This record gives sequence, structure tokens and C-alpha cells, in this order.
Amino acid sequence: MTLDDIKKLFADRHIEKVKLAGVDVDGVLRGKYISLEKFWSATENGLGFCDVIFGWDSSDALYDNVRMTGWHTGYPDGVARIDLSSFRVLPWEPDTAFFLVDFFGRDGKPLAASPRQVLRRVVERTHSLGYVANAAFEYEYFFFAEDPKSLRQKQFRDLVPLSPGMFGYSFLRASVHSDLARAILSAMQAMDIEIEGFHTETGPGVYETAIRYSDALSAADHAAIFKTVVKVIAQKHGLVATFMAKWNNSLPGCSGHIHQSLADAHEGRNLFYAPGAENEMSELMQYYMAGQLALMREFAAMFLPTINSYKRTVPGTWAPTNVTWGVDNRTTALRAIPAGSKATRVEHRLPGADSNPYLSLAASLASGLHGIEKKLALGGPTVNAYASQANPLPAMLEEAAVLLHSSTAAREYFGADFVDHYAATRQWEVREFRRAVTDWELARYFEII
Repeated sequence: MTLDDIKKLFADRHIEKVKLAGVDVDGVLRGKYISLEKFWSATENGLGFCDVIFGWDSSDALYDNVRMTGWHTGYPDGVARIDLSSFRVLPWEPDTAFFLVDFFGRDGKPLAASPRQVLRRVVERTHSLGYVANAAFEYEYFFFAEDPKSLRQKQFRDLVPLSPGMFGYSFLRASVHSDLARAILSAMQAMDIEIEGFHTETGPGVYETAIRYSDALSAADHAAIFKTVVKVIAQKHGLVATFMAKWNNSLPGCSGHIHQSLADAHEGRNLFYAPGAENEMSELMQYYMAGQLALMREFAAMFLPTINSYKRTVPGTWAPTNVTWGVDNRTTALRAIPAGSKATRVEHRLPGADSNPYLSLAASLASGLHGIEKKLALGGPTVNAYASQANPLPAMLEEAAVLLHSSTAAREYFGADFVDHYAATRQWEVREFRRAVTDWELARYFEII
């Protein structure tokens, strides 16, 4: 999209304001309004954006263990460059244009800590091999009849869900709350993001949404925007939405599965489909999945980024617990889906809804490329992964952070600076958690010990 295209769109849509946003290491959109005059200047030269957004956690607490930025650097401005192709109009602010930005250092190089730049790096490697990666995210998330103030007043206890009971695929519940569903679907349509499926999941106030596939970078953009839009629309309806991986130990967790395939860069043909082959899986698809399995433990911190993520990956909860694959199997970490020439694909079931879509897709794609480049052999499928003796996934974030930091493959595909920075941010999360006294500890030890 050219600058002339943007000027015409601004005139046609009567744009008066611009809002920019970029994603931080936790997948949170960080942004601001800028004037039209500033926007036109920034399209040529970029604009300053404080690099503290890569120097603090999701609660704005400053890291004390990272080198890229901090008090020792003075938290200078990085450079944010506007991606004109990401133009959208905010549905709830029809005179306001929205753009995503990419972050660069003052040396002009892509900022190592920027998740969108990490995914770009892997996408470029994919293109260099002659492939186009297509992907689609699907999310599970809960709605509560609460607001940000009531959450804190209640200390996140005794929250009221949007609707009670276990109502998976409920025509009734979705119809009763059709105003919410229609608001979300309409907002996504207005932002040129197609939703393929939207339904209730099993649990009080829980929904699942499947976003239509697109190229890898666009798929991550769509996912990041979707999560934010759902939160905005929810609060405008007097609700709060959470994409937390496991908010309640009695209920299933929230996944962020990624469907993916590789296409020929010239013909657009799905290279995972092989007519006549067993399960329609091409040799390339088998290499790809073998690579994903080989690096799943090392890259786990990019799929399971929080302390809470590991509460979801327990047996019998529709989430994977070990390094396995199966054909149309929802107990395994990888689900091969034979679906003809257009839709044969692999579903990576490890990421939770709390994962950063840019990083989870980068990890998924990079590990698949690793399998292709090394021509790794895919072992046999698993029937019931919960009864399997396959390699277990990391049980805690601390273990996953160590595995990522020591991974040679991670440094090759994502860059050493990113790996050092991201692993340090995960170690910070572990330290913050260790300082916290939980309700479980009080109830278990306060009186009896």
C-alpha cells in the first residue's frame, strides 16, 4: 500500500485521528494516538517510541535482569516505523485510522526484542527456501459480568461468569448473548479480519473463535488484534474477557492453537498434501512435524510463556502433556489433519491463549523448517497421548526458560540477542512468582503447620 493509497483512504473515510500500536514480549498491544501532521511525517522517517515497552513486564514492572534496555541505557527512544499495509479503521472510532508498527534500534537494524521482527526473520527464512507459510489461530476465552474495578475489589475471587453451566456449542447461550457475538463479529469484519467460526465452549461464559487462515505475518497480526478487540468490545458491554491459560482449576484451560501449512511460493499449491500417501501427508509435512517435535521442549517458553501456562498442560484437559503427534487426535501436541488439497495441515495444540501469537507462530514455523532442513524422520503416531511414555513437556516456566536459553536452534532461528532477552524476561516472571504468597499456601499452611 502506497502513501497515495493511504491519502485516498483517509479522504474517503474522513479520517481525523491516527492510533498506532506495536506488540511487546507478552503479546500486549502498546500504542498511542498521534496527530495527522505527525503521522505524515512518520510515514517517511518513523517516530520515536520509548523502548521501555521491552524493558518491563505485563504489569509495567521494570526488569532488572535485561541488557537491551534499562536504567543503564536511560530508556531511550527506539524507532517505530509504520506498516502502511496494516491500515484499518477502528470500528468504535470511525474517524480513527489504526496501524501496526515495527520497531528498530537507533542503528536502523530490527529491534531484537520485537516479536513482530522475530516472526519476520523466520518468515524471510521460509521464503528463502521457496515456501509461503499459511497459518490460522483459534482461541478460547472466558467472559465475566465484571469490570476492571470489580475484579480488583473482589481480588479476582468469586467472579460472576457471563452465563452459568457447561454449554459447549450451545445454540441457546450464543443466541441469548447474540448482541455480544454480533458486536465482535462485526468489529472483526470491519477490520478486514474474517472469523470462520464462533461458538460457546464447555464451561461458564467460555467461547471459542477460529480466525481464517492467511500468510504467517498477517495471521499473527489478526490474532493480536482479535484478542485486543474482544477485550475492548467486552468492556463496552459491561463485561471482562480473559485469555488466561487456566483461570480455574476445575475448568478446562484456554488454548491458542495454530493451524499451519506450507505452500509453493510460485504456484500457491499446498505442499503438505500428497494424494495417495498415508493420511495424505507429504514427505515435506512429515519433515516439518518431525522438526516441531524435535524442538518442542526447547521452544516451550514461546508457547507457554507464563507461570499459569503450565496449569493448563495436565492430563485429561484437552491440552498436550508430552511430545507426541497423531492423526486427527486431540490428545497429542501435534494434530495432523488430512483434509484434501486445500486444507491438509498440522494443528499445533501446545500454545495457550496467553501466548504471544508472533512468538508462538515463530517457534512453530522455525521448528518445522528445522525438520525440513535436517530431513528429520517422523516416528509413528500416538493414539492416547495421556497414556504415552513420550518425552514430557516442561512442567514449569523455569525449566522452559533454561531450555530456550541453552538452545542452539533458538539462537540460529531467532537471534542470540532475542533469546537472551526473552529468556531473561521469563526468569523474571519466575522470580516475581516466587516472591508471591498464594491463597493455596495460606489455606494449606497458615493454621496447621
